[in-house]
Amino acid sequence: MKVVILDRDGVINEDSDDYVKSPEEFVLIPGSAEAIARLNQAGYRVAVATNQSGIARDYFNVDALNRMHSKLRRELNKVGGEVELIAYCPHGPDDACACRKPEAGLLKEIGERMGVVLRGVPVIGDSLRDLQAARTVGARPILVKTGKGQRTLEKASDGDLEGVAIFDDLAAAATAILEER
Repeated sequence: MKVVILDRDGVINEDSDDYVKSPEEFVLIPGSAEAIARLNQAGYRVAVATNQSGIARDYFNVDALNRMHSKLRRELNKVGGEVELIAYCPHGPDDACACRKPEAGLLKEIGERMGVVLRGVPVIGDSLRDLQAARTVGARPILVKTGKGQRTLEKASDGDLEGVAIFDDLAAAATAILEER
């Protein structure tokens, strides 16, 4: 069973240091919907693992988050794409939860709910914490330069990016995954 797990902000949609708080602020990165559709059409199931601390910070609520995800699903539907599962962490950085990346709780939840072993599964993110969570479960970390990706590249310490494939964006990462077959 082929699965790809994506971070959301900065990978699928434009990120904001002020948080993406509403469907109006939820803007897809050009080519990301089509990349997901291409993965789907090649038989990949796509899931999203996303930290959403804006909920804990009272910047938006779960209803607003659900409306953003409904918008994502509508945009994907237009190009023949689908996200099977969206797992999110509503906690803040000081809540000491097991789901907030770099912890691996979201990825483990996806593995359990989708019935897949995560070893070797591509996990595409734009931050070091995405890569760390992927490594924890034996998944394959992939970095994109969109969102905070370029900053992640510039700030990386020795070993942070060892064995990590790096691509310009989700479209390029999806192309590489599809070419592996």
